[in-house]
Amino acid sequence: MAPGADARDGREVPPDAPLSAAPAMGERGRLRLLQLAALTSTCDRFSIAPLLVVIALDLGASLPAVAAIASGYFLAYGLMQPVWGMVSDRIGRVRVMRLALLGAAAAGIGSALAPDLLVLGMTRVVAGGCFAALIPASLVYVGDMWPPDVRQRPLSDVLAASSLGVATATAGAGALADLVGWRVVPAVTATAAAALWVTLRRLPEPVREPVTGHPLRSVARVFGHPWGRVVLLLALVEGAAVLGALTYLAPAVQALGSTSAVAGVVAASFGVGALAWSRLVRALVGRLPPEGLAAVGGAFLVAAWAVAAVAVTVGTIVAAGLLAGGAWAFLHSTLQNWATEVVPGERATTVALFAASLFLGSAAGTAVAAVPAGAGAYETLFRTALLVAVPVAVAAAVARARYARLT
Repeated sequence: MAPGADARDGREVPPDAPLSAAPAMGERGRLRLLQLAALTSTCDRFSIAPLLVVIALDLGASLPAVAAIASGYFLAYGLMQPVWGMVSDRIGRVRVMRLALLGAAAAGIGSALAPDLLVLGMTRVVAGGCFAALIPASLVYVGDMWPPDVRQRPLSDVLAASSLGVATATAGAGALADLVGWRVVPAVTATAAAALWVTLRRLPEPVREPVTGHPLRSVARVFGHPWGRVVLLLALVEGAAVLGALTYLAPAVQALGSTSAVAGVVAASFGVGALAWSRLVRALVGRLPPEGLAAVGGAFLVAAWAVAAVAVTVGTIVAAGLLAGGAWAFLHSTLQNWATEVVPGERATTVALFAASLFLGSAAGTAVAAVPAGAGAYETLFRTALLVAVPVAVAAAVARARYARLT
């Protein structure tokens, strides 16, 4: 085999690409395992939305009270990102993912057996904190193993798997809740986490420079970088504008009288849209500059909530989901790729803080939107999301263009 060829699939590896300590697994195999990790994490994270109304009825709680569980999950998911990032710098990306999967599996079983809302909330917070490790570690792994000029393609593939998880979770969770009961949903993701814990033994750790010094110095370096702060701020507001409003697609459909299964299928339009549009993003990488990709994604985001703000019907929610999926494919993947390069000496910490900002924004958006959702005022909810989406769209495109000119 020629020097630089991948040991498994025979493809040429760029000479400056980092090498794995155990190169027996090919590029394609590594990417598939990372996609499975992203898929599992996303399935657990998005399975709660179609279950909000069902859990409220089963446990005799209000919708805002159950929505607080989703906010708690997102909050834990966000706060644990920097922790896992710093730990992964010290013990390795794969080790962190496997450690987190054990905790996620245990928390998922606890959620399935929860006797009341308090226990359910506690176990979902633990699950959120554990599943938080998977996608950032996968993205940092890509940053470690793929060179910058082609990195957005595997990043897009990982995010596409995440998008598939959105569609699978929202459609599947609603169907399972109607057929078997909502408790089987966290049990399924717990089982998947346990299986993935075993499978990831095959994934080699990247060779990395040893990290020394206090972990908080890495955080300080990221926040001390002006463009690092810009990326984190954009992620925070994007989380509120996209994921915060997205949580209520299924409840909005259920408020029209639809079942959990129907609401889940309708809400799955986001995942379907993100998966479909990600194929176009992959083809446009290298042809359209990052600021162009961000501008297209911003336009998708504004259009999504504009459609839902006009009237809440099954048709407008489907359209909003498909358009929001386009925003995720174009805008989020661009911001995510930017996070891997903006402070290259602190890649793991930057990506972790990026994810933390995203899900802290998501937790805040979910909590704020619970007020109009609890009153059934979904048009008001989506109009508010639209007001946030417009400045996000403009700021992301302008900032990314300015960064390209100055660096």
